[in-house]
Amino acid sequence: MSDGVRLSAQLWLPDRAGHEPVPAILEFIPYRKRDGVALRDHANHAWFASRGYACVRPDMRGHGDSEGLMADEYSPREQADAVEVIEWIASQDWCSGSVGMMGISWGGIASLQAATHQPEALKAIIPVGASVDRYYDDGGYLVGGYPGQGVGWGGVMFGYCIRPPDPAVVGDAWRAMWRDRLDQTPMFLKLWLQHQLRDETWVQGSVCEQYDRIQVPILAVSGWNDCWPNTVLRLLDNVNAPCRGVSGAWGHVYPNLGGPGPGIDFLGLALAWWDRWLRGDENGVMDAPALLAYLQDSHSPTPAPNVRPGKWVAVNTWPSSEICAKTLYLGPNGLDEAPSVEDFDVEVFSPVWTGLTSGEYMPVAGICELPDDQGPDDALSTCFDAAVLDHPLELLGTPLLHLSVACDREEGLVAARLCDISPDGSSTLMSYGILNLRLRDGRDHVSEVHPGKAMEVTVRLNDLGWRILPGHRLRLALSTQMWPMAWPLAQEATVNIDLAASRLELPVLGPKSSGTPTPDLGTPQAADPLPHRVVRKGSGSRKTVHDPVSREHLLEVKADTGEIELETTRLQYASRSSQRYRIVEGDPLSACVEYRADFTFAREDWQVRTESLLVVTCDATQFRLDGRITAYEGTDVVCERTWEERIPRVAY
Repeated sequence: MSDGVRLSAQLWLPDRAGHEPVPAILEFIPYRKRDGVALRDHANHAWFASRGYACVRPDMRGHGDSEGLMADEYSPREQADAVEVIEWIASQDWCSGSVGMMGISWGGIASLQAATHQPEALKAIIPVGASVDRYYDDGGYLVGGYPGQGVGWGGVMFGYCIRPPDPAVVGDAWRAMWRDRLDQTPMFLKLWLQHQLRDETWVQGSVCEQYDRIQVPILAVSGWNDCWPNTVLRLLDNVNAPCRGVSGAWGHVYPNLGGPGPGIDFLGLALAWWDRWLRGDENGVMDAPALLAYLQDSHSPTPAPNVRPGKWVAVNTWPSSEICAKTLYLGPNGLDEAPSVEDFDVEVFSPVWTGLTSGEYMPVAGICELPDDQGPDDALSTCFDAAVLDHPLELLGTPLLHLSVACDREEGLVAARLCDISPDGSSTLMSYGILNLRLRDGRDHVSEVHPGKAMEVTVRLNDLGWRILPGHRLRLALSTQMWPMAWPLAQEATVNIDLAASRLELPVLGPKSSGTPTPDLGTPQAADPLPHRVVRKGSGSRKTVHDPVSREHLLEVKADTGEIELETTRLQYASRSSQRYRIVEGDPLSACVEYRADFTFAREDWQVRTESLLVVTCDATQFRLDGRITAYEGTDVVCERTWEERIPRVAY
């Protein structure tokens, strides 16, 4: 890089690249090309290489075998690195000068950010499961609340950044590079919590601030069960460059490599995109519908589905005249198509453990991560039911909830869930949204909440694609807690809702689009697996426990990836993590999140292990962050660091 730091990269080159320059595909992430995501990288990039594309997978600085250190996510330095890597690729003899960029999650965000810098060689991007707003739609302050599960991401980053480089690549320098990471890795969660409002820390790197800077074609892909289901429609809404979107049922995974299904031929779709914009083939990709969306059918709630029932629909243009807003009014009898003629107020108060059935905010491992039956949380919420349907109701887009509310405290939270209620009474989560009442006028400043004074607020729920079947009904469930998706505020509050001034707007898909033939999206493809041996199979669990004596509610999540040996490098790699979310009835200040992560790397007589622990608690005025990292070479402890941080509560 221009500052002297060297990045390590894996290349897949087609045979003809030795005598004929070819287009290149870049995926730029910090997740370790030689072990952490080696199997995934090979599945995608070897497939593209066999079809004539050079693929380049660098590790970001401070990760894998790359030099340097990472100071924070999505930093200006990181974005500059991406641009320099693109320029380097384009200058190679084996590259035609045309570069595409793709990636899921961090890699998708990096692709969008690189596009805003407009490097000449970058011709098209494919962001998958990405985010356009680092504050609202990323791991920081997800969907309007400070997520307890976002603490887990801070713990993940803690563990990721202290993993060592491979001596087989960097030689004897590995120990000094590792020591730098151990000694200088910051506590990322501290930085994020020091910026509880949407200030420049979050504006920097948020693509939504620079839509007009994106001038390359975008194929945007995400899943309704992803933590970031909103990006596809946000890009279609705001980007002037050629853009097409695909929204399926899957979680935070590549749609050819994970679920829930149905899966699609994602690599085939991507190949057609690359062929058009990197090779110049007039293959008709822009003749396809603006949006291909999967409408999930009503189904029984299950946290570990293989396939979600439903159908694909094609929306030819976006914004679409085929989608109209249907208004349902909150009333004493539920959700009605006509506003109530009488004044009626409802009080909403929820115990602090409300929300435990909502599932994982970033479903990626397949360990019962999706929402369970919402019945237990519905029972702790104030619910408004619509009439039982006698014909399907198809929804595609962004639900909006408009409320007239008053709060009995100087702070309060409103969580809204849309649920599909089956004839047997089971409740399936369709979408949710959260609003901190002190941030009702914008997330960049705090607005006072005056107890008893009415406020007009809007709760934006996550985008959805859903078909409620005949015999089912829609439910709006309102609560003042959504743990652990949102950290409890310091005081339990009761919210009073003026029903006559409150309504729900639903994006209803018309019959014309629903009947439009959908292109065949194929079945998942991937390259033959990278040769490896499973030393120990992975496992995982998710359980909730209620102690009636202490009145504590515990959610515990364990994930063990198992251990594999990669035949090409003879490296054995293993990881384990655990998350514990604890809260005591009647005490919002008892909220506690504990995240542990262990990583092991071994080859012959070389073995290293890292352990990280992050515990977050609070009192009425501050968050408490306690962290520890321990590193082992063999059985010897080579580094141990601890943190004790105290951060004032500003908005949360």
